[in-house]
This record gives sequence, C-alpha cells and structure tokens, in this order.
Amino acid sequence: MKTVEVINDLKRRFPNEPEYLQAVQEVLESIEDVYNEHPEFEKSNLIERLVIPDKITSFRVSWFDDKGNVKTNMGYRVQHNNSIGPYKGGIRFHASVNLSILKFLAFEQTFKNALTTLPMGGAKGGSDFSPRGKSDTEIMRFCQAFVEGLWKVIGPDTDVPAGDIGVGGREVAYMFGKYKKLAGEFTGTFTGKGREFGGSLMRPEATGYGNVYFLLEMLKTKNIDIKGKRCLISGSGNVAQYTCEKLLELGAIPVSMSDSDGYIYDSEGITIEKLEYIKELKNLYRGRISEYAEEYGCKYVAGGRPWNEKADIALPSATQNEIDGDDAKHLVANGIFAVSEGANMPSTPEAIEVFQSNKLFYAPGKAANAGGVSVSGLEMTQNSERLSWTSEEVDDKLKWIMSNIHENCVKYGTEADGYINYVKGANIAGFMKVAKAIMAQGVL
Repeated sequence: MKTVEVINDLKRRFPNEPEYLQAVQEVLESIEDVYNEHPEFEKSNLIERLVIPDKITSFRVSWFDDKGNVKTNMGYRVQHNNSIGPYKGGIRFHASVNLSILKFLAFEQTFKNALTTLPMGGAKGGSDFSPRGKSDTEIMRFCQAFVEGLWKVIGPDTDVPAGDIGVGGREVAYMFGKYKKLAGEFTGTFTGKGREFGGSLMRPEATGYGNVYFLLEMLKTKNIDIKGKRCLISGSGNVAQYTCEKLLELGAIPVSMSDSDGYIYDSEGITIEKLEYIKELKNLYRGRISEYAEEYGCKYVAGGRPWNEKADIALPSATQNEIDGDDAKHLVANGIFAVSEGANMPSTPEAIEVFQSNKLFYAPGKAANAGGVSVSGLEMTQNSERLSWTSEEVDDKLKWIMSNIHENCVKYGTEADGYINYVKGANIAGFMKVAKAIMAQGVL
C-alpha cells in the first residue's frame, strides 16, 4: 500500500470532501509501514474496505418553527465500521455539517472506539440545523423530526448515537423520547441520556476529564507536575467546561475560553466561581463568552482564538482545524510544551508538524478525547444490565481506560530518539485492532 496512491484515488472519487481526505491521509501515513508488513492485508484489499464507510443514510428533515413556518434541513448518519461492535458515535447539529465532516468524524471514531478496549464500532451523524437562537419547542420539534428519518437504522445492538456539537442532554432526551415511541421499546439506544432514564453518572464530565487524565499520563513520562501550569482552553461548551473543572481540581490555572464570536483571556486565572458563571451563562442562558469579559473585566478578542497568548499547556476543545500552522508557531514561541486535544481533529496537518518537530507533548483527539465515548460505552453496559454504577466506579474505569490508551500509544509510537509520537501510536494501535477483526470475519 502506498498512501499517495490511495489518497489520489479517494480524491478522484470524493473530490469535494477535504476533511474526510485529511483524516484518512493522516492515518494512512502513520500506518503505512505496519500495513506493508502484512501482505495478507493487501491481498484482501483491506485498506479500501477500511476507509470507505459501510453505509451512509441521508434524509430530509422538515419541521415547524414557532411562527408555523415549515423549515427544511438535511439529516445524515454515516455508519463507518462495525467490525468490533455496534456502530457508536455522536450526532452533531451545526450549520457546517456536511458529508465530508461526518465521514471524517466517523472514520476517526472507528479508531478512537477501538482504542478504548470496549466493543464499539464507529459512526457519526447530524444535521445542518443550528440550535443557536432557537426556542426549546423548536429544538424539540426538530429533534423529533430528525429521529423520524433516523430511527430505522439505529438500535441498542445496531447503532447507538450520542451527543456532539449542538447536541447535549436536552437534545438527546428529545431524540430518545421520539425513538422510544417509534420503536415501541425502552432500550439503551442513545447515550448521554438523563440520569432519571438510564444515563450514566460522569457522562457529562467524561470527555473533559478524560482529556486531562491523558495529559497527566503524558506529563508523567517526564515527571512534570501539572500544578501551577497555565492552560489555554478553547471552546466554552461541555468539553471545555469540564476540562477547566478538572484542571482547577488539580491546581492548574486555566486562563482562556472561547466561542464562535471570540475568546476571553483572564490573566488572573478562571476560578471555580468564575467557571460556575460560565456554566450558567452557556448552559442556562445560552449567552456569549464576551459577557464573561464584561463581568470580570478581562481581555476579550472578538473573532479571535486564544493561541497567541502565553501559557504552558494548550487544550483545544472547540472544533476541527481550529489550530493552523501559524497558530502552532505562536504556541511554541509563547512557551507551550504540551497540546492535548479535547475536540476532534482541531489541529491541521501543518500544526501537527510544528508540534512534533519541536518535540512537544502532542495528544491527538482520537486518543485524548476518547473519555466521552468510553463512558458512553460504560452507559451501554449499565443499560444492558439494568443497573447504575456510582460516580467513583465510573471515574475509576475512565482513568483506567485513558491510562490504557496512553500505554498503547507509547507502545506503538515511541521513536528511536525516545520521543513519543502519539499520533502514530494511536493510529497504529486502533488500526491493528480493527484490521484484525475485519480479517477474522472474512470478505464482507
């Protein structure tokens, strides 16, 4: 297998899907040498079977706004690979959603889920609907209409969706309620549900906490204490909030957060009290992060991202490709020595090259943000057994999973000079598990 030949063929077949092509190229470049050590993979055309999704479902979503007008959006579910378990992956509601983004996310999810050690395949879905500015009743009507197009291709042993950007506990609950009526069953088909109807404790915290747990494992390899380290966080949603919360618990100093309008930089540090303000602002009032700057008199940069500020550690927790090559150079110049991704593919290939050439600790999202889907997998287990674990039990399992992912990244990613290439390690570890499962199950 030659990566350049595979990518050129995919560019010919899918010329308007840059995010998908970017994700595939990053993985294939990492695994090419290992793949070529297994001629049986090439004989069975494994790589093409791995990079092309199993199934893509698309459908129209029509719904009524509060004025009685009919609105129309597109809905999608990309079921990428179920070799190691039922399809599993979030649903994203955002104006930017298209097939290229969902195919990239489903592809990444396949390897991320493999890294967790839990039996989950990879999928992703969503719509170009944006919840921003919509009323609760409009969001409910949209979620119900969305599930009408989705429900026949999901199920507890088939495909178990969860939340993602624009889809939190409220949206999951609306979708689950509609699915329950259409399917005539009460099963664990969605994760990220409310605690009152099958949700797992620690699920809201899982992605942010898991990212910090992975960061701690990286720092441990050089005996670096996180206490007192100044941390840049992007985003201000669920992942960013709980990343900030866990950093504060460990004595680190978060100094930034952002949203689509701009970012705040609080040189004195975001405290527990200030974080509670952000949670209320974002989760209850759906406000903008600029209001934090007005409340606490700190720096706010409209339309900007926090990567020009001085700090020790960066935790991008917003969206894909939010750190480009120039941003990465600024981070290095400003003293950043570790980058751990809470979002999916937030760093461009040019940014990753900068991080690795400067020997930074760099944890890709498929490893560092796997905590969310890990606890979703644990929620699936609890639903199947009709029981609920304590927060401490779930947190202990989450710590073990993140430690195990780190151990596999070190195993496959340690280079001759001792530098740990976490991208290579995560890609190879995830690939080998999925590849062996595909091979064992025959040509499908």
